[in-house]
Amino acid sequence: MATIKDVAARAGVSISTVSHVLNHTRRVSEEATQKVVEAVAELNYAPNSVARSLKVNSTKTIGMLVTTSANPFFAEVVRGVEAYCFEQGYSLILCNTENQPQRQRHYLKMLMEKRVDGLLVLGTDIDSTLRDMLRSHQSVPLVMLDWGTECDFANVINDNARAGARMAARYLLDQGHTDIACITGQLDKQTTQQRIDGVRDALSERGLTLPEQRIFEGDFESQSGFDQMKQILALTPRPSAVFAFDDPMAIGAICAAWEAGVKVPDDISIIGYDDVEMARFASPPLTTIRHPKAELGQMAVQQLVGRIRNKEQSVESVTVQPELIIRHSVKKLN
Repeated sequence: MATIKDVAARAGVSISTVSHVLNHTRRVSEEATQKVVEAVAELNYAPNSVARSLKVNSTKTIGMLVTTSANPFFAEVVRGVEAYCFEQGYSLILCNTENQPQRQRHYLKMLMEKRVDGLLVLGTDIDSTLRDMLRSHQSVPLVMLDWGTECDFANVINDNARAGARMAARYLLDQGHTDIACITGQLDKQTTQQRIDGVRDALSERGLTLPEQRIFEGDFESQSGFDQMKQILALTPRPSAVFAFDDPMAIGAICAAWEAGVKVPDDISIIGYDDVEMARFASPPLTTIRHPKAELGQMAVQQLVGRIRNKEQSVESVTVQPELIIRHSVKKLN
């Protein structure tokens, strides 16, 4: 493998001249620059990124911990993060922890050993174990996405979950649905409680309440939407609409209805949350609340790069606003 010394010898210049050409740290004559460029190409030279990172104290690498990569919402956010990292000249190391403390510790240790310039963490309602691990590395700039709560040692970007759920419930009410069932995420998660509160806000505005027997606990995955929808379809009387707290559960619910011979939206209406890419290809296309995923990823990288460049920058919390996307899974009642 060629070294910078080999490049300098082939180009007939000093090692420092090669370094200045490659790193754009000083003006070098066009003739010398051309010789270096040709020598690099002929020798297929690749700079030693480890050595360079030790010298400039920067690896141009960002680490990212994701609680799960299976949920399409997380996958679409990661895609936005990766695209903007590339634009900014950073490499991304992605680690899926599956919310397992052992994996969290392993990946966090690995990222610190690789001297990442900054860290992104994506996951709803991060548990206290990971929070304590992250707090112990406060010297590394950190941005949390979809964290669910405030944080005193990192930037936080959250969805306005309560407002989004209120928007979904208001839309169902405007379409004439007053008996609404909810397929929620895990009830011990703050995001779930915020969305339940949003539904209750909208119902309260119309003098209505959300009975406990209309709350069905899921886990933000399609199977739980399918399973909970089967229970909803067995109710007497049956609600006219279902609000699933994310799109995978909504699509699971649509599948359960189809399997039971219940038509959506003719017999029962369904609304989801997040507007993942598959939502518009559901049958019927899913009415949902859009959580701006690509924008969320870009904003996270922008904030992180800002903190990398200015480590004295104070932490801040930003809330992104949801948007109602109307398709064909909700029927207007007469």
